[in-house]
Amino acid sequence: MDYTIDFTALTQYDNLEFIAKQVVEGFITGLHKSPLHGFSVEFAEHRQYNPGEPTKHIDWKLYAKTDKLFVKRYEEETNLRCHLVIDNSSSMYFPVQEQYSLTSLNKIFFSVYAAAALIQIFKAQRDAVGLSVFSDTLELHTRARGGTIHQKMLYRELEKILQPIPVDRQKSSMVTDTLHTIAERINKRSLVIIFSDMFETETNTEELLLALQHLRHNKHEVILFHTYHKKMEFDFAFENRLYKFVDMESHDEIKVHSNQIREYYQQAIGDFFRELTLKCGRYQVDMVVADINKGFNQILLPYLIKRQQLY
Repeated sequence: MDYTIDFTALTQYDNLEFIAKQVVEGFITGLHKSPLHGFSVEFAEHRQYNPGEPTKHIDWKLYAKTDKLFVKRYEEETNLRCHLVIDNSSSMYFPVQEQYSLTSLNKIFFSVYAAAALIQIFKAQRDAVGLSVFSDTLELHTRARGGTIHQKMLYRELEKILQPIPVDRQKSSMVTDTLHTIAERINKRSLVIIFSDMFETETNTEELLLALQHLRHNKHEVILFHTYHKKMEFDFAFENRLYKFVDMESHDEIKVHSNQIREYYQQAIGDFFRELTLKCGRYQVDMVVADINKGFNQILLPYLIKRQQLY
């Protein structure tokens, strides 16, 4: 169950770090009450003792509390380099609303708050984290670092994304070029976490997936959180009437009755999802379909599972 906050509007952008803490604390509380209680954001400091290992690093105080043998990990054992990549193109601002809340988000707000929550977990696990933001250009790229000062800088950069934008904003998505650039810039053997709807105007799926393969070729582990609004973007749950549909990136318009295109649209979007899933599987990219109306557990849990596989 997701953690709920008595917070109706996301207008106090300076509280991003506070909200992220609340989301993570609620998530951890839920884990402790579930069959998944074995996961923890504190496991970075210890690992289970393996028979035959030297006993000098056993934490005997922890043994007295738990009746289990754990050894203290050293810094080089615990540090994981993580890199967050956020698609800031115009299509990520769907659906457009007058006001947003934690239960009523568009894709970019969902991605920012999910990324902020992950930073809280990175902090607890002493992992280094970097951030890239892109649209038609690479808008921001930071190296992966640890420490409070660096993390607060990342929160400030995320808060900038949450600022109101012009209605006529027109930024296309250059996912392919960006991923190729990031694959070369970030440190070897990093965990790259991508938030994107993967809608790119001028690139076919094969070229897009080759960019993901580039990341894998450079020894990076990759999680793609394919963010979307299931009800509108997949189910096409519009009333049976005339609509004007506007492409948020090209601003192309079409007036059409929803019934006239529903079947064709659902077939096309279904094919796109299936092809993306198959290609990610081929290139060993962990793809998680993330409905922005389903909360943040669908982000945090796959990350913890992936981290446990790596360490």
